[in-house]
Amino acid sequence: MTTRRSCLATLLSSGAALAASPNNKASKPIVLFVDMPVDPARETEMVRTFHTVFKPTAVKHPGYIDVKIVKIEKALMGAAPPSVNYRFILIYENEELRQKWVASEPHIKAWGQIESTFTTKSYTVLLCQDV
Repeated sequence: MTTRRSCLATLLSSGAALAASPNNKASKPIVLFVDMPVDPARETEMVRTFHTVFKPTAVKHPGYIDVKIVKIEKALMGAAPPSVNYRFILIYENEELRQKWVASEPHIKAWGQIESTFTTKSYTVLLCQDV
């Protein structure tokens, strides 16, 4: 009985260690950054749309972890990206689930409303892997 319990405890702790391992990419989420060139005259509209349309839609999609936008105040070191006044941050379980979300009709509609407040459709999007 004791041997069985110790074997079971060892298996469970090994599984937990493997899942928490820094080399286990499958357990690490992706983080997407979008530098948003929002028209200053439409900032209020964009923020309202993000909180009332985009985020409530995003939280319902499989793989969603978090999404936020932040307003860039100033560069403390180096130079801020020109014409960028907001940064969008999306955290997803993995890239495959994020791609399904991006291709979905709710995302296309919600992101289109956000993007319509931009001064240009040429903006930076960075896909990162949590490490």
